[in-house]
Amino acid sequence: MKALFVGGTGTISMAIVRRLVDELGWEVWLINRGNRSAELPEGVKVITADINDEELVSKKLEGMYFDVVSEFIGFTVDAVERDYRLFKDKTRQYMFISSASAYNKPASSYIITEGTTLANPYWEYSRNKIKCEEFLMEKYRNEGFPVTIVRPSHTYDERSIPLGVHGNNGSWQVIRRMQEGKPIIIQGDGSSLWTVTFNKDFAIGYTGLMGNRHAIGEAFQITGDETLTWDQIHQTIADALGVELKAYHVASEYLSAVGDKYGYDFTGSLIGDKATTVVFDNRKLKRAVPDMKTTVRFDQGVRIALDNILSHPELQKEDPEFDAWCDRVIAALEKSKEAV
Repeated sequence: MKALFVGGTGTISMAIVRRLVDELGWEVWLINRGNRSAELPEGVKVITADINDEELVSKKLEGMYFDVVSEFIGFTVDAVERDYRLFKDKTRQYMFISSASAYNKPASSYIITEGTTLANPYWEYSRNKIKCEEFLMEKYRNEGFPVTIVRPSHTYDERSIPLGVHGNNGSWQVIRRMQEGKPIIIQGDGSSLWTVTFNKDFAIGYTGLMGNRHAIGEAFQITGDETLTWDQIHQTIADALGVELKAYHVASEYLSAVGDKYGYDFTGSLIGDKATTVVFDNRKLKRAVPDMKTTVRFDQGVRIALDNILSHPELQKEDPEFDAWCDRVIAALEKSKEAV
């Protein structure tokens, strides 16, 4: 079997590429700019190009045909329109990574299935993913374009830990705050439910859909089965670090109001996603991929990630602006308590 990945070196896609090559024996090609090629498994073939250079990519793909084309870096409808032109005659299956954040916020039920309405008035990222899905499904219905939609939720790997509130440099500054005994901002009261998925588990579900005739013309959400509160997520991280968690709960609406002006998109990422309780019903996926299950619990995955982050200084991206912002938010809220 032969697959082409647009992207292929991100949090989700790298685990899939490794599973295909190391465990399933696929022939794997990538189109990307070659920034992380050194981390790829031996035997992966890289077409070094900017996917947005449609003419160049079309020339490099002349005479090639793939069982599956996987799109991981398509965020707007013009990207999938381009892919349709490039791949409509070059693949038996086109798989598009959408997002579980596309589901209605708030949904009528916290139990989410693939039939849950798609609508997100809070996050442009999610609305763009919805537009991509609509274009692709229209091409499937009217022309038979062999699309499969995949909706991940919060997937992480060994390079970062999942958080609700963090700065633009990722999770490291929150880890540092925990180590230094500083209070950690958690959205809401910490009791809303969330699902985090280690990328190796995601890869089981995704690869099970590749070349699967039951996946054509369908959408699937891929998440693990472990659901935690945000307090439990942060407590698990603190336990793995061997430190006390000093949780500081702040309303998501407040974080949105005081964060967006500093470049932190908490309106989208919190109110439009992580602040809402969701529990994913994955029965549709498991009917198509019976092997899908959680093999890496969060307490295990977070230790894998922290061990890797703490031993690789290049992953420890300081974020003094976010650190100072957290201190200001907490100080302002403490002062407001005294004023009442």
